[in-house]
Amino acid sequence: MEYRFYGAGQDIRFVNRQYEDLDTPEKLYEVFSKVWCRQTCAPRMADDWNEGNKTLGQCSITSFLVQDLIGGEVYGIKLKDGNYHCFNVIGQKAFDLTSEQFKEKLDYSSAVPQERKTHFAKEEKHQRYLLLKEKLKEIMEK
Repeated sequence: MEYRFYGAGQDIRFVNRQYEDLDTPEKLYEVFSKVWCRQTCAPRMADDWNEGNKTLGQCSITSFLVQDLIGGEVYGIKLKDGNYHCFNVIGQKAFDLTSEQFKEKLDYSSAVPQERKTHFAKEEKHQRYLLLKEKLKEIMEK
C-alpha cells in the first residue's frame, strides 16, 4: 500500500492499548481505510465523499479515536473556512491520517491543541465518532 499521508514513513512506534497490531501510523491508516465511509464523513462534505477520497471529512473523529487507542494529543490547523483540520501528535512527532483530502500542503506549524469536548458538542459529530469506533472494532475482531 502506498502511504501519502503527512507523517508517513517516520519512525513512530507506539503501544496500542486495545489492538496490539496497530503499532504504527501506517497500520492505523490501513485499518481506517477499511472503515471510513460516507456515513462517517462530515455532513457538509458527504456529497463529495467517494472511495477515491476516503479521508474527506474524517479528520476530527479519526484523530480523537486514534487518541483513544494510543494516547498523544490532537492538534488542529485553522482552515480558510474557519473550521479546524485535526491530526495527531505522539511525543514530538505529528502524523495526519486524513491529510490526503487536501490538494494543497497544510502548515502544521500553526496548529493549536483541540479539545474533544468542543468537537463533540456537535451531537452529529459524536455520533459519527461512535460509528467509526464501532466499525473499527468490527474489523479488528474479525
